[in-house]
Amino acid sequence: MSQTTRDELRQEVEKRRTFAIISHPDAGKTTLTEKLLLYGGAIHIAGSVKARKAARHATSDWMEIEKQRGISVTSSVMQFQYAGRQVNILDTPGHQDFSEDTYRTLTAADSAVMLIDVAKGVEAQTIKLFQVCSKREIPIFTFINKLDREGQNPFELLEEIERVLGIRSVPMNWPIGMGRELCGVYDRMKNQVELFQGNDHSTIEVRKVTDYRDPVIREMAGDYLADKLIEELELLDVAGDPFDYEKVKAGELTPVFFGSAVNNFGVQTFLENFLQLAPAPTPRKSTDGAIDPENEKFSGYIFKIQANMNPAHRDRLAFLRICSGKFQRGMSVKHVRAGKDIKLSQPQQFLAQDRDIVDVAYPGDIIGLFDPGIFRIGDSLSEGSSIVFDELPTFSPEIFAKVSIKNALKQKQYLKGLDQLTEEGMVQVFRSVGPFEDTYLGVVGQLQFEVFEYRMKNEYGVDILLNRTPFQFARWLVADKVDASKFRINSTLVKDKNDNDVALFENEYAMRTAMERMPDVKFLETAP
Repeated sequence: MSQTTRDELRQEVEKRRTFAIISHPDAGKTTLTEKLLLYGGAIHIAGSVKARKAARHATSDWMEIEKQRGISVTSSVMQFQYAGRQVNILDTPGHQDFSEDTYRTLTAADSAVMLIDVAKGVEAQTIKLFQVCSKREIPIFTFINKLDREGQNPFELLEEIERVLGIRSVPMNWPIGMGRELCGVYDRMKNQVELFQGNDHSTIEVRKVTDYRDPVIREMAGDYLADKLIEELELLDVAGDPFDYEKVKAGELTPVFFGSAVNNFGVQTFLENFLQLAPAPTPRKSTDGAIDPENEKFSGYIFKIQANMNPAHRDRLAFLRICSGKFQRGMSVKHVRAGKDIKLSQPQQFLAQDRDIVDVAYPGDIIGLFDPGIFRIGDSLSEGSSIVFDELPTFSPEIFAKVSIKNALKQKQYLKGLDQLTEEGMVQVFRSVGPFEDTYLGVVGQLQFEVFEYRMKNEYGVDILLNRTPFQFARWLVADKVDASKFRINSTLVKDKNDNDVALFENEYAMRTAMERMPDVKFLETAP
């Protein structure tokens, strides 16, 4: 590798910012994503997330059922350029029933933006997603949203973040008023104010000031809000955490930004600060140790598979996170699990549903590979070597249903849909052991069943029947031989798609009893 090529790779890696947005449903994630895309010039009009019956929909919500229900149920990738940076946003499902997809997507991110509703504070799904990011020690940036509505005291929110999530915070800006009194925000790092102009909050003016005591703020905000700002920031200067970049990088300190995505308020300031502070692509763990992004050999892994992104073509795309080296269209790489070389001839980059063929990509970028059925989630691709990246997290399903088709003549389409949606990780499929083969689906949340049923009908033309079963737990069994007769009372023995033995239990008592009766069998929460 020549010095010029090495320098080019280093420069391209340094430009990349790949991050996920995490939040509880309804915190405004889709709105924030769209406003970031607007600033990046990637779109020119924001979709109306609320007016779902209108012709426009959020750019990141491309699947038909998402448009109808107003929720994000698949992870989407959006790429744009801003201020010399190549930005890759991983927009994850907000609904807790799709946490598996979100957890896997988070492995492809180098940092995360945690979105919090100013009125609701830290909510349940935010806690779960934060914990996944925290385990990976990735930097977390916080955007406290909906400042245009009445909400909690900013100090109480900061205290809640520390108490509930166990991470210290450093406010990068501070609100001047809230709700109907919202006048603007003060940028603590740049000594400037963003101020609303006019009663309809339609215009935002940015002014440089000497500090938060500047008379300009009093002139714009009035005595009450100016005095309150001085009092709060004096307290923050004495008692608050100082900004420490090393702690931010280690995921021990979260920079906090206040704003209102729906009003475009504080979003640009946040984006510019975030792109400056967020890390470039970081090394990824593998069987060969940490793989540095500046390693000249290309490598990457599949973290998501999505069927029918383009219903007209009935295609299937595998999402690849590039970990090292330079990707070039048409290059041959090793498919490590399959043990063979494959050619990557139709790579694509995304703006949600819209795609463009990409000729070159670098570490941190996400590209879509046309998948004729050869990829699985977690597959590693590399140039030359047989490195395998750390396994992606899998989760034990908690809700189960027997699945069958209404029209036996549609068996072929049914099997194809079942296979493809299982490969996507939307559901887990199990088959009973014995003379009568029943098919069970396992999911983390009920909504997954609804989306599965919808997609089977609309994408594969198959009407299915789902009958809920009383099972609540799945445990993978590791033993020389498993006796199916021991799983008859409040439990049943099934096989997963890889032919592993799995026991389904109706309650904890049945599961504990089985464990006590079979001390030689290992009961695992996820597939071995």
